[in-house]
Amino acid sequence: MSIRSLYEGGPLAVAIACAFALPAYADEPQRAQTLKEIRVSATGDAPAVDPNIPAVVESVTAAKLDRLNIVNAEDALKYMPAFGIRKRFVGDENATFSVRGTSNQQSARGLVYLDGLLLSNLLGNTWGTPPRWSMAFPDNLARVDVIYGAYSALYPGNSIGATVVMTTRMPTKLEMTAEVQGFTQNVDTYGVNRDFGGSRQAATLGDRIGNLSLLIGVAHLQANGQPLVYATQNLSSRPGTVNPVTGAIADTGANGLPRQVLGVNSEGQEATSQDEARIKLAYDFTPTLQGGLTMGYWNQDLSHRTESFLRDASGRPVYSGTVSIDGRQYTLPANFFAPSTRQSRNYLYGASLGTHNETGWNVEANASYFDMDRNRDRVASSVTDNGAGQLTAGDGSRWRTFDLRASYRPETLAPNSHWVSFGYHYDGYALKNEVSALTQWRSGGAGADQGGNGGSTQTQAVYIQDTWQLADRWQLTTGARFEQWRAFDGTRATATASTNYPQRKETHTSPKASLSWQAADNLVLRFSAARAYRFPTVSELFQGTFNGISLVNNDPNLKPENDLSRELTAEWYHPNSVTRFSLYRSDTRNTLFSQTDTTVFPNVTNVQNVGLVRTRGAEASYDGQGVWWDRLDLSANAAYTQATTVRNERNPASVGKQFYRIPRWRANLVATLHTSERTMLTLAGRYSGRQYNTLDHSDIDPNTFGGASAFLTWDAKLVYRPTDHLDLGVGVDNLTDRRYYVYYPYPSRTVMVEAKYRL
Repeated sequence: MSIRSLYEGGPLAVAIACAFALPAYADEPQRAQTLKEIRVSATGDAPAVDPNIPAVVESVTAAKLDRLNIVNAEDALKYMPAFGIRKRFVGDENATFSVRGTSNQQSARGLVYLDGLLLSNLLGNTWGTPPRWSMAFPDNLARVDVIYGAYSALYPGNSIGATVVMTTRMPTKLEMTAEVQGFTQNVDTYGVNRDFGGSRQAATLGDRIGNLSLLIGVAHLQANGQPLVYATQNLSSRPGTVNPVTGAIADTGANGLPRQVLGVNSEGQEATSQDEARIKLAYDFTPTLQGGLTMGYWNQDLSHRTESFLRDASGRPVYSGTVSIDGRQYTLPANFFAPSTRQSRNYLYGASLGTHNETGWNVEANASYFDMDRNRDRVASSVTDNGAGQLTAGDGSRWRTFDLRASYRPETLAPNSHWVSFGYHYDGYALKNEVSALTQWRSGGAGADQGGNGGSTQTQAVYIQDTWQLADRWQLTTGARFEQWRAFDGTRATATASTNYPQRKETHTSPKASLSWQAADNLVLRFSAARAYRFPTVSELFQGTFNGISLVNNDPNLKPENDLSRELTAEWYHPNSVTRFSLYRSDTRNTLFSQTDTTVFPNVTNVQNVGLVRTRGAEASYDGQGVWWDRLDLSANAAYTQATTVRNERNPASVGKQFYRIPRWRANLVATLHTSERTMLTLAGRYSGRQYNTLDHSDIDPNTFGGASAFLTWDAKLVYRPTDHLDLGVGVDNLTDRRYYVYYPYPSRTVMVEAKYRL
């Protein structure tokens, strides 16, 4: 079957081909002695997550990452089952992920850890509060594990979507690495025909001196993304001849209405410069007691560049005012094409201490502090080099975490033995936003106060999880997590008034249970069920604005999301492969989402509780080495997800509709051919079905700016290793130059080259 015929067969054909066109194996599987020993990946690498996690765990190792086009840490996830990465260009700081029934606008329903330190920005629940991936160096990762769902008592309710656990590879001897990458794409759309690209350079130094291991890394990224936001206005019904202009492009919007595309505005075309640094120390006090220290730094200077396509009779660009296009009158606000900049400076501090006994008792403690030392957005009031504007400063926003865990592992997993874990968790998030006037928007100091908002949340939890080996082939894992959540110091202000919100406190208990049966030596069946609560973030509670057109208000009394999930999984193990099939269902009450209340006038847009969203789905995945030929490795997965809004009193038109930005079908295929000992070629495909950018599916045209396309893209990479220390790579993302949108236009065909030196 050709690629073209496969694609034309529709999403079902793609999904079935990716997940089920798999070879049979004649080799007899290795006999498993216990249920635990069968739970290993085909790679043979030990997982970094707790071995008693009663949920699906998918992994990718450093060896596999070398085969893929990886520039930023989040690239490691792009072929995971049921995953979608909101990465609009290389270096995009707002790379959130969607998984199963969680959309990429629900960033607080996913957790990201780096060596036990939390990188998730739970100050908000939007694309604007993504995990801080830049604290991880992709080339230093030993592996990335993904835990699906909140089935374990070891993690808070923010794991409703998924938990990403990244593990750094620590050196055992002196080593040095140097890496240079370059990338470019050509964009030809909406009047823009230019190349956009950039480069990344990174270097690391590591060693083990006695009981001390250390790893130091620095990196610099310079990138120019493609235009992201286009200035549009619906087709005017007003006749006009004042100030006629040319250059507008007639188009149809996602809502099916005719419009004019006038240029690039808002976020526009982003040009980013990022610097990263990280140091990690690990010290073995005894053969079983290890302590660690981590310090990370990430700095970004970002420019949002804008451009007007409009030209007056003299050929000069037009940015604002009354204009006429094809005999119709339009009025462009003064800030329609206003440029802006963003400056971010962040620090991560972490400490850990723990024992690592193979059996018996272990105790581990992790503490982290993430400091958003500088976080400033400067926006011009009009198209001006350095005139008036506005400053929004979030300096000093931060989060802190502390985890203490004890566990007991029996010497053997004999019938009636118990493997117990229990612990304490703390996290505290503080948000501070201040808005000020600027007389010089690029470089001026803060002027008159124009308002702001802020507040704090805090969660404390105690939990216990017990894995009970009922019999040789039966295992029961039960647990519970008791959480106390507080919201306090909430404020919101305008230039003339301010409001303080009273403290809130809630407590909830989340029970968990999972039953596993080793039905055969190579087959494990598991049924899991769990309750989880996802508490509101600071921004959801206390952030809101007023303007002359609409009311965007906050609600400090939002309820936490209340999720009940169930999952049935079958896993087949062979000497060189793992195959999995899962059925899952989640019923999430009080889903937190920003929507417009259409039952009141004037309409109010804010974060609201959606009554009930029900998710049903099925997943199939395969991961094998030495498939068909000893030199071919193959991974494939497909997922079908039906996420339906069942109750939504404030927006009745959304009831019965597929939830925001969750496609019914997702599928991935990664095939690597080791053509020789020094050369390997990888071909990877990603498929996503139709999505919607609105809850009521009013965006009826998916293949335009503002829409959400179905897409099938192919990526490829050739790696050549001329020496034992040097890797040369040439890769292409979006090989067929597929034009697609997830509101924003996503990258065109992107060519990448890289050289990595390891000593």
